[in-house]
Amino acid sequence: MTTSDISHPEEVVTHAYLRFVELPADAGTAALITLDNGHDHTKPNTLGPAGLRSLERAIDAAYAQPGIVAVAVTGKPFVLAAGADLKAMGMLTDREQALEVARLGHRVLGKLGDGPVPTFGLINGAALGGGLEIALNCTYRTVSKAASSVALPEVFLGLVPGWGGAWLLPNIAGPDTAVKVIVENALNQNRMLAGAQVAELGIADVALDAADFIEQSLTWAARVLRGDVTVERQQPNRDEDAWEQAVARGRAFADSKVHGAAPAPYTALELISAARTTSRDEGFAAEDEALADLIMTEELRAGLYAFDLTQRRAKRPAGAPDKELARPITKVGVVGAGLMASQLALLFARRLEVPVIMTDLDDERVSRGVGYVHGELDTMLGKGRISPDQANRYKALVSGSTDNSVFADADFVIEAVFEEMGVKQQVFTELESIVSEECILATNTSSLSVSEMASVLKAPGRLVGFHFFNPVAVLPLLEIVRAEHTDDAALATAFATAKTLKKSPVLVKDAPAFVVNRILLRVMAEVLRAVDDGTPLQVADNALLKLGLPMSPFVLLQLVGPAVGLHVLESLHAAFPERYPVSPNLRRLVEAGKPGVWSWDEHGKPYLEDDTAALIEQGDQELTAEQVRERVLDAVAQEIRLMLDDGVVAEPQDIDLCMILGAGWPFHLGGVTPYLDRSGVAEKVTGRRFLPAGVASLPAS
Repeated sequence: MTTSDISHPEEVVTHAYLRFVELPADAGTAALITLDNGHDHTKPNTLGPAGLRSLERAIDAAYAQPGIVAVAVTGKPFVLAAGADLKAMGMLTDREQALEVARLGHRVLGKLGDGPVPTFGLINGAALGGGLEIALNCTYRTVSKAASSVALPEVFLGLVPGWGGAWLLPNIAGPDTAVKVIVENALNQNRMLAGAQVAELGIADVALDAADFIEQSLTWAARVLRGDVTVERQQPNRDEDAWEQAVARGRAFADSKVHGAAPAPYTALELISAARTTSRDEGFAAEDEALADLIMTEELRAGLYAFDLTQRRAKRPAGAPDKELARPITKVGVVGAGLMASQLALLFARRLEVPVIMTDLDDERVSRGVGYVHGELDTMLGKGRISPDQANRYKALVSGSTDNSVFADADFVIEAVFEEMGVKQQVFTELESIVSEECILATNTSSLSVSEMASVLKAPGRLVGFHFFNPVAVLPLLEIVRAEHTDDAALATAFATAKTLKKSPVLVKDAPAFVVNRILLRVMAEVLRAVDDGTPLQVADNALLKLGLPMSPFVLLQLVGPAVGLHVLESLHAAFPERYPVSPNLRRLVEAGKPGVWSWDEHGKPYLEDDTAALIEQGDQELTAEQVRERVLDAVAQEIRLMLDDGVVAEPQDIDLCMILGAGWPFHLGGVTPYLDRSGVAEKVTGRRFLPAGVASLPAS
């Protein structure tokens, strides 16, 4: 097979447009290559086979032009390139094809480092994966100070930087930076770099203002070519111990995130480690082989499936009503001033930029809630995330009161009070007597029936479930619950508000604990049952680590609080007593006021305190970790099938999206249902797969 045989019929081709420009100060003629897929800003530039060949032709034509002194590569406004065409990656059917794609990328991008004249990568905006590798292959790099999405996210998806990044970055900016960008940032919810950080880390040579960025970059290039500017780069520390310490740090970080369950981060670390002594050609060849191996893994298919969910389905939620039905929101009310309520108030003020008022039972609680919002804004200001003007404006938008009559002119009021049906019904009964007929009412309940709450209202159609996840600022999922009588206007307003809040909404039926908590509590119930029966706590808690989940069940319980966990479990037990037993050990922990199962020593290692151990009563049925894991996965498969049969969500993809965005289900597993399909658990427990064959799995060759 040759590279000309590689094609992707659905590829949105990014064309490379070549023109010649005269550099300032008589520095000579430069070739400027601009990447553009012709889709304005709706689709970022991506690099499929045809796009790579277009770039290669432009590079060859530039080098062939007599008298040029430099070649520069940039992208259409605000986008250099968002990396490889992932759809094309997912359609490859054998390793030889994958190897050719890897070699094609190296051949084309590598020409930027092999040419007869210096090359300049102009990072004018988003530069992800192969987009950043274009710049890394160049002799020099400039970056716009306004760039906010610069990263090598391949490990997050199940790949490695395979077009030079794994060898070039440690040799340009050092192993510490390479480990940070390639592994740590990627596994830390795909963290991005801003333009200034790119320069500070030594990835780019200079950060320039966004205004006239290309012109400034060409002026800077002219000064470099004339010798007016000397680019000083700190050479990476090639001491073997220092290099391997950085790699060891990355390996420990990968262990903490995926627990050895995904190959990509460890492969990337091996490439970074080898980059200390290998030549460029050797490094590129190693990347070729690694990329070809990883492209043919189920982990990549799972990662691409998860990526597609978060990029496509999350933006077009199933079942959302016509957005034209949404009502405008000019003032928001939040009933409650505790931690969750305060987080909501901050989010509404920042995103909607309308007045937000919190209420609670006394002045002290109200003052504490408003104080929390102001404190968080001060922290953001100190970190440079908002300007002084924004901080002052947001503070002025948030106020508090002990009198719910302040909601009389609100358009949207959400409650975040104690999870008890009677309390919430009382809140909504009072609100209905205060707010206008057009005001939308929302509940942040995590498990209670929205329909039952609405049953006390004269107009139950105005009430909608609006379930956020803690911490509100971090987790993007928003479960929007349609109760029995929720009308389209309330639902449309909820979806429109979610979009403005920059959350990813999923429509769910009014069923016990909705989606995420229902699945997580089924997991928790099974792990607790194993402990109650006689399995050692450490064995039961660590049984799921091989899946690469973000935290173990008992650590999660500590995060949400045993009392909250018990309350939700009791709600589910009332609905499904056989599947959700209430653990007597959990009840004893709550009654004793324990913050969780574990305590931590000075090294961050969990241990069981004697007084906590004294509360745990166990039987004599001890399970292995494998048996606990099998029991949990069987239970999850059963619960998901029951949820789908009951219409809790439209499709299995919605459950996967909820678990990825609300529970941190790993990208390399692709969501819950693809994993249960691939492992055979779905068919064993339910008699059938959740997804059609080929979805989130290797295509037939």
